Amino acid sequence: MKSTHMKTPFLPANPTRSQRTRWCVLAAALALAACGGGESTAGSATGNTSTPATTTPAATTVAATTTNVAYASTSSAQKLDVYVPEGAGPFPAVVLIHGGAFMMGDKGGEANNARALNAKGYVAVSINYRLSGEAQFPAQVHDIKAAVRFIRANAATYRINPLKIGSWGASAGGNLSAMLGTTGGVAELEGADLGNASQSSRVLASVDWFGPINFSTMDAEAQALGFTISTNAATSPESKYLGAAVPSVPDLVAKANPASYITSDDAAFFIQAGSVDRNIPYTQSANFHAALVAAKGADQASYELLAGAGHGTSEFSTTANLDKVIAFFDKTLK
Repeated sequence: MKSTHMKTPFLPANPTRSQRTRWCVLAAALALAACGGGESTAGSATGNTSTPATTTPAATTVAATTTNVAYASTSSAQKLDVYVPEGAGPFPAVVLIHGGAFMMGDKGGEANNARALNAKGYVAVSINYRLSGEAQFPAQVHDIKAAVRFIRANAATYRINPLKIGSWGASAGGNLSAMLGTTGGVAELEGADLGNASQSSRVLASVDWFGPINFSTMDAEAQALGFTISTNAATSPESKYLGAAVPSVPDLVAKANPASYITSDDAAFFIQAGSVDRNIPYTQSANFHAALVAAKGADQASYELLAGAGHGTSEFSTTANLDKVIAFFDKTLK
């Protein structure tokens, strides 16, 4: 479905001389802060006011992990863990979004992916978000966008290059990663009241591992592939996420569908699904990829069907497959 939502740009296609100067000053300040010179001012997690300046420790180059950092204050769930690799930086960053049917899961489950990213020179930021038992859509999208804005506002503290941020999620996290990739600049999904409203929540690269995309067609797609699921039931994870049975809220289904917002300036995508996934039909991923290619071109969206892989099975977490994911990020974020 073609998006009718207005998007605000992150970076102009043809920046003026003054804009280029500001970006160069920002990059220089980040490099100086990473080496221990100067101070960084962190944006508030609760609004657009600023917190007192914090000084980056001198010659901070050691690897560090900081856990349970609050990126907003509406819920105790709004916390993130930051894994910083060894080196002065600034580094590109990848936001990791856990799965769990929108109703369970924890940021700690992304530690292995975080370490894989660290080893390749990325800051990894694993986030929690409000689950469907606490709040329904679009709260989860508001949360992940607030987390991206928070790490941009605090980029110097964590040795992050704020112009080089991507996302990676699996299952429900795959849907949310895809939402980050296609909804940059969509004001109604921003959740700006959660803080750091002056920062952008856009990402440049998104990895979607077997995420549900179009809830309204999942049951029919599963049947076409020879198995049965019950997405349309009022008790399904997707219905609980939306706060009503999927067939009864077509407008919400469309708003929760990353494909609804696709435009040519969206993030680059790398999508993977398993050929024997019996939770989410792999055609969800294939159809999403086709829509991205139609809008962005084949060089900006890749799709791979992993033969014999199920829903989040070991094929996804092999060293060889993780290397594929990181190679994708390298093309866009380095």
